[in-house]
Amino acid sequence: MVDFRPVLQVVGWVLVVLAASMGAPAVADAVAGFGEWRVFVLSAGLTVFVGLAFVLGMRSRWADLTVRQAYLAIALGWLMPCVFAALPFAFGDAHLPAADAFFEATCGVTATSATMLAPLERLPPGLLLWRGVLQWLGGVGTLAMATAILPALRIGGMQIFRIEMLSPVEKMAPRAARIGSTLIGVYAAITAVLGLLLWLAGMTGFDAWIHAMATISTGGFSTWDSSVGHYRSAAIDAIVTAGMVLGGLPFLLFFRAVRGNVGALFRDAQVRWYLGVMLAGALAVSLWLAVSRHFTAGEALRYGTFTVASVMTGTGFTTIDYGGWTGIPAAVLLFLAFLGGCAGSTTGGIKVFRLQLLLTEALVQMRRLLRPHAILIASFNRRPIADDIPESVMGFLFVFAMAFAALAMGLGLVGLDFISAISGAVGAIANLGVGLGAAVGPGSNLAALPDAAKWLLAAGMIFGRLEIFPLLVLFVPTFWKQ
Repeated sequence: MVDFRPVLQVVGWVLVVLAASMGAPAVADAVAGFGEWRVFVLSAGLTVFVGLAFVLGMRSRWADLTVRQAYLAIALGWLMPCVFAALPFAFGDAHLPAADAFFEATCGVTATSATMLAPLERLPPGLLLWRGVLQWLGGVGTLAMATAILPALRIGGMQIFRIEMLSPVEKMAPRAARIGSTLIGVYAAITAVLGLLLWLAGMTGFDAWIHAMATISTGGFSTWDSSVGHYRSAAIDAIVTAGMVLGGLPFLLFFRAVRGNVGALFRDAQVRWYLGVMLAGALAVSLWLAVSRHFTAGEALRYGTFTVASVMTGTGFTTIDYGGWTGIPAAVLLFLAFLGGCAGSTTGGIKVFRLQLLLTEALVQMRRLLRPHAILIASFNRRPIADDIPESVMGFLFVFAMAFAALAMGLGLVGLDFISAISGAVGAIANLGVGLGAAVGPGSNLAALPDAAKWLLAAGMIFGRLEIFPLLVLFVPTFWKQ
């Protein structure tokens, strides 16, 4: 049997952090004169009680988790916060049913932009702040997963990004703690800069802070039903676009930049592909807006770039309604939603590096057809790719495709139309949130969906955020055998 004590201790610490984060929305409501602050205090009390019970009652050496315990800690470390984060939505002013509250909390924790709440403008400030805080914390969790956990567990080719010793002197230093604190520091600093710029561009301080948290976490929660489009400001659009692009970059390269190696960010092949694909998509959509929708060149570039950056990074902010788009722009957005940003970022999706690896491997295979006896080695960032990495990537893509198909069929079975089922499945598993069509399109409120669809979409968000395997492996019978 698996020893659950270190697993529950990890989960306990996560819940303690979650409980502490409920203090900010409680203060916001108390200052604004809303009685909602009591709900946050009670929710925090219950959450910290359970968290400390796990921490103190399950004393164990959690730093030495086995592989099985690590998978359990990942699964419960994301699922349990979704449950407790739902308390303010269920018992607060929103009074959401269980399915809706869990869905809203899951959107926050997994940094997905779908919502059950409307109109957002009438919600207490504490609840709006809680949504932003959840997405910001979800971004921190995503960075931890992408930079430390998934590479160590060799999931989906992520082992290629295992953190190496940066110098011989560091062998006896607490490297992981230093890297983690630097990444969180960079993450917080970018959040603060974005908040300041948005405030200077015309947002209120409260709105600027929430949108800054939702931008860098690529979560997309706004304080308005019309999202960023509410402000009708080119300056705000530009700032948010830049923030979304930053959120899609590998944060480990920011760590190296802080250490003085600024050029690493521009020499990285994944970054060049990421920016190149985004630029190509932005130009295609902008051209379509100019030709088919008769936008001026400036407007087409502004709205096209914002939409492409939002969809590719999985942020989900909107300035124009693209839910009814068909043809080329819809195909471009669907592809970009699947693709996502860089590995080691806060984005969802397949990730750009996997597309690079597959194309590199395909080119090597074609060259071998022409030169059967040649020794050809695929490379990534000028380093040879180990044989197990392409296999891992192909396995991940197969499971990702099967999970998408299963989710889309499940949504169809519970009553969603074809477009909503397909785009909704993409939005959930790629952690974008929004899709195409009236039911799940930009600006749509998903409260009208059947409860079964809400549970399916919430499950898809968690599976997508954890890159599927850490949850899927729990259903393998041999996992539970010694």
